[in-house]
Amino acid sequence: MLDTTKARARAGYIRVHAYLLAQPPAKRAALIVLWGFGALVALLLAYVLILIPVTPGIKDLKQARAARASTLVSADGKELASFDQGLQERVKLAQMSPHVTAALVATEDHRFYQHHGIDFKRTAAAVFYSLKGDAQGGSTITQQLARNMFPEEIGRSRNLNRKLKELITALKIEATYSKTEILEAYLNTVPFLHNTFGIEMAARTYFDKSAIQLDILESATLVGMLKGTNYYNPVSNPGRSLERRNVVLGQMLKHGVITRPRFEALRKRPLRVHFARQAERAGTDTHFTAYVRKWLIDWADENDYNLQLDGLVVHTTLDFALQQAALHAVERQANALQAVADVEWSQPGMSLSSSTGAYASAHSAVKPFQYFWQSHGALGDAFVRETADYRKAVEGGEAGLAALKRLKADRNFIAVLRAAKSRLEAGFVALDPASGEVRAWVGSRDFRREQFDHVAQAERQPGSTFKPVVYGAALEKGMAPDRPYRDAVMSIKAGDGKMWRPTDMSGTTGNQMTMRDGLVYSKNTITAQVMQDVGLPNIISLAKALGINQSKLQSVPSLALGTSPVTLLEMVNAYSTIAAQGEYRKPVFVTHITDRDGKEIARFGAAKPQRAMSQASAVTLIDMMRGVINRGTGTAIRNRFGINADVAGKTGTTQNNADGWFIMMHPNLVAGAWVGFNDNRVNIRSAYWGQGGHNAALLVGDFFKAALDSGKLDGDAQFPGAPRSAPRREEELEEVMEEGGEIRQEGMPAEEAFSTAPEEMLEEQEVQDGLAQDRRQDRQVRDRDAEVDRQIQQDRQFQNERQFQNERRQERQFQNREPQEN
Repeated sequence: MLDTTKARARAGYIRVHAYLLAQPPAKRAALIVLWGFGALVALLLAYVLILIPVTPGIKDLKQARAARASTLVSADGKELASFDQGLQERVKLAQMSPHVTAALVATEDHRFYQHHGIDFKRTAAAVFYSLKGDAQGGSTITQQLARNMFPEEIGRSRNLNRKLKELITALKIEATYSKTEILEAYLNTVPFLHNTFGIEMAARTYFDKSAIQLDILESATLVGMLKGTNYYNPVSNPGRSLERRNVVLGQMLKHGVITRPRFEALRKRPLRVHFARQAERAGTDTHFTAYVRKWLIDWADENDYNLQLDGLVVHTTLDFALQQAALHAVERQANALQAVADVEWSQPGMSLSSSTGAYASAHSAVKPFQYFWQSHGALGDAFVRETADYRKAVEGGEAGLAALKRLKADRNFIAVLRAAKSRLEAGFVALDPASGEVRAWVGSRDFRREQFDHVAQAERQPGSTFKPVVYGAALEKGMAPDRPYRDAVMSIKAGDGKMWRPTDMSGTTGNQMTMRDGLVYSKNTITAQVMQDVGLPNIISLAKALGINQSKLQSVPSLALGTSPVTLLEMVNAYSTIAAQGEYRKPVFVTHITDRDGKEIARFGAAKPQRAMSQASAVTLIDMMRGVINRGTGTAIRNRFGINADVAGKTGTTQNNADGWFIMMHPNLVAGAWVGFNDNRVNIRSAYWGQGGHNAALLVGDFFKAALDSGKLDGDAQFPGAPRSAPRREEELEEVMEEGGEIRQEGMPAEEAFSTAPEEMLEEQEVQDGLAQDRRQDRQVRDRDAEVDRQIQQDRQFQNERQFQNERRQERQFQNREPQEN
């Protein structure tokens, strides 16, 4: 068969060749040219036929014209964010000034109403002038609309393939829509810089008015920008814009839109721009909406949806009122804590107060963090060496010392660096324990300034907030909450054979203490012994079952004290599982998605809960954690905020006050907060404000008070199961101090075990916020700087004196059942 085909082709070729040779030379040449042109036309037509099915179809055109950005809404229907491609507001052609359409047609496509998508005369002229070296555009408004509607399908490259796709799509558009609809679609989608799309937003941006109010000069100015939005921008290039505007007016004169006298009068008038950049809608974004966006993009890809065009409505779990309460709590309390850190680090000596108002009053009279930078010179140098500017300089051949010296001399560079390092950050999240639905989520103090999410991204040591997992594992093993342990330093053998000695900085009494009180007062000595009896595998297994299942938990003894970094979302999820009587639910942030017509197309969050721990153990653990609020380290909830609801929780403080945590459970809501600096080498200076019970607890307490006062939470709701242990009378409530502790390797020098920083003793002063009691506080001056190593010896003397005082105080406190937490 193949041989037969070849034979026929060869026979045909011989006949054609013989025919041409028989013709006169002139006719022969003409035939060759004519046949060649015909072959090219045939190939082109064949290629066009191939492109027709792969270019956008009628359905695509209708969808694009009716395009609407998808939106994220709260559980009560309030818009949280959208997937707009930019600032855009679609309006009808009747809502646009007639001067706009007149200028557009006269300038871009004066035969717009005569052709059917392709202006063959203009296309031929464009080819002719382009061949002569004067490149000209021949695209009609319809062709330009095709590019705007389908930029990826058609492309932007200047080649024949793109042009053919553009022509085919333009013909389809003309066959589908009227001229009015085409003009309307075009003017609603063209870009005008500053993230602005469409004539309505352009009119507001450049002339501070709506599109219907544009006069002929303003219309000509905006239409003139379409040739080059940046080159002819009336704000940045007014001279070019004026010339281009007059070109547009000239085209309107040429095609009879305006008269010669009118043209002469208009061309002499200056530009009158009233630039008013529109507020970016992306400013409404939060860490929560950013988190949902990432998930939603993957979901849309898998399910073949376009978030910019399909107008989906994504119904999230966020409660708008609770989110506002969370935002306000983080702003108020983090600002107050920033003032505390600024003032305490402003000078060598300081006067301690338990009132944030005292620091706010003193803030204007100090230079924030001045003493920190004076006493941490080597650490400051390390910060500089870690910057991209320093690395770039060294990689470029500059000597390290020279680059360091140059950057340190740059005042603006140093100011920005120090401001970033000394900015206190926070994270907050709240979950509904009955469903796992996220009700509030604040990833930082300001999303526009700090996009790093301290809820789902940041992994920090949880400190004592991890201890309920240890005690929960003990309850699961059958250990009673009243099981006694001796408050003493014990040697613990780690997996690598090394001996470790868990200590409390407040000292030990040698007396018996129940497991319940070990949790209430967060005793490291007790927790470590419970950990030994339970076993690390059981603790890790329970932690994962509760919801701490993304971060890797280190199987080391110090895990019991919260040294293995985790995210705030994981920790609050774990507490939510406890509050749900031991039933684990994966956090849910989207309930369902509907299309532009309100039809539900997907639903989420209906997964069956998994049993993580027994209901009996969970009920007992909740009651143990009530004690933290009623008489332990979380009494600020009762003292400062007057919250009397049935709540339970746990504070957490890590080494050198690097992290402050507080998580609290209400029968209907679980919320937690983290407070600290992005760089954990910077810390809150005083031991008092460095505690989670005095920093993160402020955010959670503020939030819960607002939620209870507004009626969003039922103040009379109670956890099922064990009877509620009532808080002590207000006059009996005392705040138990919490300090970060660790499991120290046996034989390690004390100053090395706790930190490389010296500690100084602070004289206590009487607080004025209702506590009216004297306290002895430690001021930890954390220093990784060789220049202040000389203070270590002084610190050792202070430690000896303090140890003696602590032991006497601990004895008195334990007799009153008020031991300190470490």
